Amino acid sequence: MVRTLGTHDEVLRLIESEFRDIDLLVRGNELLISGPAPVVERIERLIAEIGTLAATDTRVTPQVVEQLLRMLRDQSVARPADVLTQNILSTRGRTIRPKTLNQKKYVDAIDVNTVIFGIGPAGTGKTYLAMAKAVQALQQKEVNRIILTRPAVEAGERLGFLPGTLSDKIDPYLRPLYDALHDMMDPDSIPRLMAAGTIEVAPLAYMRGRTLNDAFIILDEAQNTTPEQMKMFLTRLGFGSKMVVTGDITQIDLPGGTSSGLKIVSEILQGVEDVHFSVLDASDVVRHRLVSDIVDAYSKWDESRRLRTAPERPQHSRKR
Repeated sequence: MVRTLGTHDEVLRLIESEFRDIDLLVRGNELLISGPAPVVERIERLIAEIGTLAATDTRVTPQVVEQLLRMLRDQSVARPADVLTQNILSTRGRTIRPKTLNQKKYVDAIDVNTVIFGIGPAGTGKTYLAMAKAVQALQQKEVNRIILTRPAVEAGERLGFLPGTLSDKIDPYLRPLYDALHDMMDPDSIPRLMAAGTIEVAPLAYMRGRTLNDAFIILDEAQNTTPEQMKMFLTRLGFGSKMVVTGDITQIDLPGGTSSGLKIVSEILQGVEDVHFSVLDASDVVRHRLVSDIVDAYSKWDESRRLRTAPERPQHSRKR
């Protein structure tokens, strides 16, 4: 009961603030719920899901409860507890797992397809989960190496000349991939694995002319590829390999007028066997709660601007 209701009853208080027309009363190991029948049924299901998580030693925080509430509102077939207890990777006392139904579908798609596209806004876990699956595949010897790449495109800035060696110039663009690696592996082992070629982090331009066999390959920030670069990357696929392409088509940093390879590829490869497109949205954002609200606000603003600037259809008149 203590794990279910949270530290200092924080979970209980969250439920009370979410459902203001019900009363909750805790007596020992009993929880009494009073209110309209449909609402009581939803809370019973929510408490059952929380209890399942608590029984698996999953820490039940207000953030976890908010995710459960969101999934229950969606009336999904899958049990929320099944989603939140699907472990991908455990490292240094932390367990990496999907936190929304769409994230679980994305992870499942990576298991059964060869080329997977993860498309969605910032904070939806598309790159992080792909990285976790890559490390898992390496640990289970399903692949011999991990290759991480992204286009070296500046995010709306002009950095100009960068001093140092070629590696020094490239590293700032690849830093997010290094950060994810350090979250999932022993930091001391990463330089050794990179020196041996087991892990490779390189800009997209370095992929040209190669055939990548027995590898788990991740292309990050794919919205900043041109159609030609996307074709070049996808045709690097070798035997025994898996590719995950991630990107956010609302944050394209290509020079004006340049088409995004990620936007076009969904039209070209739609329906091709063993290629899967997973789309995540603001409801899958697992960063600070405000990030989801910010993503939603920008989406609404973009839509309203698009409607304002859409050309009006010419009206044809006919004389009678």
